[in-house]
Amino acid sequence: MPSAAGSAPGKLPFVVRVLAVGTFLMGTTEFVIAGLLPVMAADLDVSVSHAGLLITAFAVGMIVGGPTMAMATLRLPHRHTLIGALALFALGHAAAALSTSFTVVLSARVVTALATGAFWAVGFVIATTTAGPARSTRAVGVMMGGLTLANVIGVPIGSFVGHCTGWRGPFWVLAALAVLAAAFVGRLIPRTEQRAEVSVRTEVRALKQGRLWLALAAAVLIMGGVLATYTYITPLLTDRAGIPVGAVPLVLIAFGIGALGGTAIGGRLGGHRPMVTTITASAATSLILLALIPASNSPVAAVILVFGMALAGFTVNPVVTSLAVRFAGDAPTLTSALTTSGYNTGIAAGSLVAARALESSLGPTGPALVGAVFAMLTLLPLIALALRGITGPSRIVAHHTTDTEQPRTADVIATSAR
Repeated sequence: MPSAAGSAPGKLPFVVRVLAVGTFLMGTTEFVIAGLLPVMAADLDVSVSHAGLLITAFAVGMIVGGPTMAMATLRLPHRHTLIGALALFALGHAAAALSTSFTVVLSARVVTALATGAFWAVGFVIATTTAGPARSTRAVGVMMGGLTLANVIGVPIGSFVGHCTGWRGPFWVLAALAVLAAAFVGRLIPRTEQRAEVSVRTEVRALKQGRLWLALAAAVLIMGGVLATYTYITPLLTDRAGIPVGAVPLVLIAFGIGALGGTAIGGRLGGHRPMVTTITASAATSLILLALIPASNSPVAAVILVFGMALAGFTVNPVVTSLAVRFAGDAPTLTSALTTSGYNTGIAAGSLVAARALESSLGPTGPALVGAVFAMLTLLPLIALALRGITGPSRIVAHHTTDTEQPRTADVIATSAR
């Protein structure tokens, strides 16, 4: 069996693709709720806007749980952290599927969010350090590609299954797949003992860089803009565009394809021209969301614009993630967790504001307007970051690991801005 970390020259390490499998699974559970909101609301006897709290709760769980779990597992072997996160993920979904209480389902979403936060925090560190500085943006793009591929395949299938069998069906499937994924990770991730040279205090102290917080602010705002619209996309498509409820999963596929394409574009272009790429994509996202408001009466226009919003919005993600980890230098674990928290802060804020807009006189177009404002605000930290510059002195991240099968020397990776 090939080493999970090994790769041929010019290719990304195999471990990056292993991590993409995990992000695919966790991306499915985070976003499939958008297509199941009406079904879940009816079954749990709550309004659609109230059911949207299931998305908000997941986001809040990742906001708090990501950094907390990252620090709690700092000195654990990466393999153990990933397997434990997947096991907790499976238990959370089983608990939700067995319950008829909205409160219990909401709590289970928080538990699965904690597991997801731990998986992503460790996963981003593994991806960027094994790929090296020259390929770190590509590595993040591939790992996040699992997340966006979830929107192409996982979310539409989960939504379709949910409408056919009830929302509990997808939850049981996700629980079973998480168990299989844990076995998959246990088989393919090398058995290593990680002795972190960086203390919790050092991780926290490294967060003083202003450029890091500008990158995190951009992550918050762009994801808030896209997901504010996506969370309540079903009412817009059915009430305004006249698309049948049964056809909504097909539109979600268009969104997923756009997200996958945007992640690939960001991963490829972001390493060479990060600021041009992110500023252009953020401005395009805002304009597309504004156009969605008057054009949503047309089914064809609505589908095209939903695709475009995902394509432009998700182009920003791998770039700002890679920049944030690069700026952190000697504190990659906590920063990786904070990046994930940043995305979910945007999701939580965007979905909360969008819920209010949905219930206002704006109706189904309200979330799109909220999304456009969030996307436009993304330009502020990105322009500030461009003015400050992203180049700086090199920092060294040292991760000492000992393979149980073959001792290895320390892997020292320079994370200089290129």
